[in-house]
Amino acid sequence: MFKLAPSVLAADFARLGDEVAAIEKAGAHLVHIDVMDGHFVPNISFGACVMKSLCGITGLPFDVHLMIENPEQYIGEFVTHETAQITVHQEACIHLHRTIRLIKSYGIKAGAAINPGTPPGALDCVLDDLDVVMVMSVNPGFAGQEFIPKSIEKIRYFNEARKSRKLGFEIEVDGGLLPGHVQILKSSGADILVAGSAAFANGRVDSNIKAFLGR
Repeated sequence: MFKLAPSVLAADFARLGDEVAAIEKAGAHLVHIDVMDGHFVPNISFGACVMKSLCGITGLPFDVHLMIENPEQYIGEFVTHETAQITVHQEACIHLHRTIRLIKSYGIKAGAAINPGTPPGALDCVLDDLDVVMVMSVNPGFAGQEFIPKSIEKIRYFNEARKSRKLGFEIEVDGGLLPGHVQILKSSGADILVAGSAAFANGRVDSNIKAFLGR
């Protein structure tokens, strides 16, 4: 079984609390929080204040994805009782190992993401320290993009590395996911699937989430 983490970047911000309550009721496992700074990626989303406004509204853990420059300066702002894991980008961290250790110092899971143009081997030296490896299956910055099929090769790479090195990190996939992708992603080794536009499309959160979960 996999975990589904709908991204609130695709939600109706005017009804954000209701949208998060709806994904929880439909059976989602995590709330994916996409944070963008307009520098590391060509878009601006929201910051810690918006995320913290969801505290107490849902029982779902927060899956925080920092698509920002110098993420080590802001880790503490995204730590709440609801924060389960924080993922930073390999491409944004000069000292990735140090940033991973910083995240873990707060008692939460640490993840590292790689963009489509980054080879999976870029994370080899920190796999032992990671709780989550995130494979970006679109170029980060915007919701509604099309899934990049070559991402499946990276998922398989990390799945094999996990087995051969006897590691316990989870593999998360983010970008362009549709219910039709679930089977191939699961069989390739993915543990967490991030659904954005497809989770909130047409205001049918309940049926959209259930389509991903096969219900």
